[in-house]
Amino acid sequence: MLPLSDTPPSPRKPPNPQLDRKNSFSLIKPYLRCTWIIFVVFFLHILLLLAARNFHISTALITNRQHLPAVPVIAAVDADVTQCSSGKVFVYDLPPFFNTELLENCHELNPWGSRCDTYSNGGLGRSAKKLAGVIPESVVGSWYWTDQFASEIIYHNRMLNYRCRTLDAESATAYYIPFYAGLAVGKYLWTNNYTAEDRDRHCRMMLKWVHEQPYWKKSNGWDHFITMGRITWDFRRSKDDDWGSRCIYLPGMRNITRLLIERNSWDYFDIGVPYPTGFHPTSTSDVATWQEFVRTRTRTTLFCFAGATRGLIKNDFRGLLLNQCYNSSGSCQVVDCGGSKCSNGTSLILESFLGSDFCLQPRGDSFTRRSIFDCMVAGSIPVFFWNRTAYSQYEWFLPGRPESYSVFIDKKEVLNGKSIKGVLEKFGKEEVKEMREKVIEYIPKIVYAKEGLKGMKDAFDVAVEGVLNRIKDQERDGFKW
Repeated sequence: MLPLSDTPPSPRKPPNPQLDRKNSFSLIKPYLRCTWIIFVVFFLHILLLLAARNFHISTALITNRQHLPAVPVIAAVDADVTQCSSGKVFVYDLPPFFNTELLENCHELNPWGSRCDTYSNGGLGRSAKKLAGVIPESVVGSWYWTDQFASEIIYHNRMLNYRCRTLDAESATAYYIPFYAGLAVGKYLWTNNYTAEDRDRHCRMMLKWVHEQPYWKKSNGWDHFITMGRITWDFRRSKDDDWGSRCIYLPGMRNITRLLIERNSWDYFDIGVPYPTGFHPTSTSDVATWQEFVRTRTRTTLFCFAGATRGLIKNDFRGLLLNQCYNSSGSCQVVDCGGSKCSNGTSLILESFLGSDFCLQPRGDSFTRRSIFDCMVAGSIPVFFWNRTAYSQYEWFLPGRPESYSVFIDKKEVLNGKSIKGVLEKFGKEEVKEMREKVIEYIPKIVYAKEGLKGMKDAFDVAVEGVLNRIKDQERDGFKW
């Protein structure tokens, strides 16, 4: 028999771990040096491959950077989602006949003379350099002689650069129609040389074009909106011999939301937006400078009125206001706008508003007037005589509590002899200060910035976001017909 020590272990018997490890090491020991050399070579080969790949990518990024999206694009997308929580707007590229050609032929828009200067600078008009010395020097460049009917041009230019504009129509929440409805009808309003068909032509053709677009068909126009730069009544002609066009009454217009400087309070699709004023800030600093200027302004008169009488109107209310002003023993400043005294380009109106605590705001040729916003921009407190002059017109843009920023005196009481001076004298200094502060607080919401204001919403932002939210609410609540 062979000695036990030389007998191989049984396959059923677990080997001694220590012995097994020791014997295994002894067996491979001759090959370890070669194995380590191979491993090191292989590892170095991998490192070289990785280095070469990284070098190639880096070189490609440097040489082809213009073909690749920059890193901030990712951040911009995230910011866009946050900033555009109400949705995005797709702007139709209308044929030039409906907007740009109207502006190019600006000398034909008015029978009394060219309107080219009026609608220059993207609708802002000529620079108001004559205001130097009246207003702070640092904001003179933000003032223009802006026409009260220029809003459709101003909105179009702002919309083209709107932070929530999208070029992808499929992703849009709303669709903007940049048709210059006011300019299109304006040239036909003042003479008898044109027919009702002339006044309706542009609008009919625009509706035909829009209705052929695929994005109209998906909602029948509920997510479409437009700016119409005149009051709503200029587009609501009932009979051919009446004033204006039939644009709003045309069948295809029914579901389109309309931004107008004066709305029909009983029409859901009419939205009242502020008349353009002359102040178009370029930065939040401009706004702050102006707010502080009107806040600290020395006001020498209790109230003021800027306007002209309507001689052909029986019991003309404006004439009554002028008489009260003239008879108020130095408490009221009058700017009689008879003739051309208050034509666009004079500082008289602004100076009267800057110098008065209150400004009288009767209805104009219709229920509203631009003077409301000129007055408030100047930090003066408006006095209204009709609810429809402001309270039922501009809910998105003015404080919810009318008494916090304005005074209401029923027109009937004034017609019966009530003294406006007597009413306004009852307000104490602190009350006047609080109302003025509320007016000043809302200045950003009633002016149209030249471009968007970073971190601050102007009238354009408030209007467009309001439309987007309405459209989303309609989708959610199913409020359609």
